[in-house]
Formats: sequence, C-alpha cells, structure tokens
Amino acid sequence: MIDFIHSFLFGIYPYIALVSLFLGTLIRYDREQYSWQASSSQILSDKGLAIGNIFFHLGIIFIFMGHFVGLLTPHALYEHFIKAEQKQMLAIVAGGIAGVFGFIGLSILLSRRLGNARIRATSSPLDILILFLLWLQMMLGLITIPFSLSHHDATQMLNLSQWAQHILTFRSGAADFIKDADWIFKCHLFLGLTILLLFPFTRLVHMLSIPAKYLPRPLQIVRSRQARR
Repeated sequence: MIDFIHSFLFGIYPYIALVSLFLGTLIRYDREQYSWQASSSQILSDKGLAIGNIFFHLGIIFIFMGHFVGLLTPHALYEHFIKAEQKQMLAIVAGGIAGVFGFIGLSILLSRRLGNARIRATSSPLDILILFLLWLQMMLGLITIPFSLSHHDATQMLNLSQWAQHILTFRSGAADFIKDADWIFKCHLFLGLTILLLFPFTRLVHMLSIPAKYLPRPLQIVRSRQARR
C-alpha cells in the first residue's frame, strides 16, 4: 500500500498537476481575462507592501530559476565544468539566501493580509490559502538545507533531478528515483505539485503576463482642460 501511494504521489500526481496547470491556465485566459490580474491591495493599505513584495519577488525569482536549471539540466552537460558536490553546495548557498529573502517577504505579506481587517475582508479564501501554501513551501525548502548537507556525495540531488527529468520526458519509473529520499524532500515536492495544481485558479496567473504590447505602443498624449481653455 505504501508503495502504491508513493507511486501515485510521485508518478501520477505530477501529471494531474501539470494538466491542471496548462489546461486550467488556457481556459482561464480564454474565458476569464478580467480576473487575470494580481488584485493589488495597495489602495486599501500600503503598509509593509513594498518591502514584502520586494523581498518575496527577489526570492521567488531566484528560487524558480535555480530549481528550473538545477533540476532540468542533465548531469552530463555540466559534469565537465562543475562537480555534483560543488553544484549542490552552490544550490544550498544561493538557494538558502533566496529562500530567506522569500520567506521574510511572504511572512510580511501574510501577516499583512491576515492582520489588516480591510485587506482580510476583501481577500478570498483561495487568496489566503495560496499565500499560506507558498509560505509553507518556503519554510520546507529552508528545512531541506541541513538534510542536503548530510548527503556529501550529492546522490539525493542527482536523484531528484532524475525524477524531474523523467516526469517531463514522460519516462516510466520516475517515482523510483526518490523512493528512499528523506521525508522533507517528499513533502517539498508534493506541496510544490499542489501549488501547480491550484495555480490556474489563483492570482498567481499574473506572473505569466508580460506587458510586451506596451513597448511598441505610441505614447499617450494627455492635455489638461486648463491648457485647452
């Protein structure tokens, strides 16, 4: 039974999350573009918003890029330039710094959303849930650091990379690579997949929008009424 649960969570559930991510995002963009926004609460209160946003976005951008490159780059492409142990230490140091930034920013944003009555009243349950899940995911990521340090040969890091690469290339046996992984890594992966599953139904979709149309658009000319008189 335990083997079946493991195979489902890390062999089947990733595809459920990815289908929800891509299909749900496409449907929402097609049918509910008016809800495709960050829904800023700055108009209600700007206390703590700037510093929280800066810390969170700095942290999350570096973490996302680090996970994307670190997990999806085959070992054969970088083994001639950097050893797996060195890559793991680089990921621990850089990821740890980015994780602390993101965790501080999310703590500020979460306490602001829950502690401010006006903001809390205008927040949907899903807004609060996704913010809490991101905060929890950041915390789990920081907790993985001492576990990673205990694996000096970087075997667990390589196994996690093999799992991710097998999932995205639709190869069988992906779950087997992390069968013996520490519990904290499994929790981190499961929560990350759950965030991807919920992504299309939250305000996180705004991260996919790039204001490219504004670049070639002619400048808007504004004339005051007094000038016309």
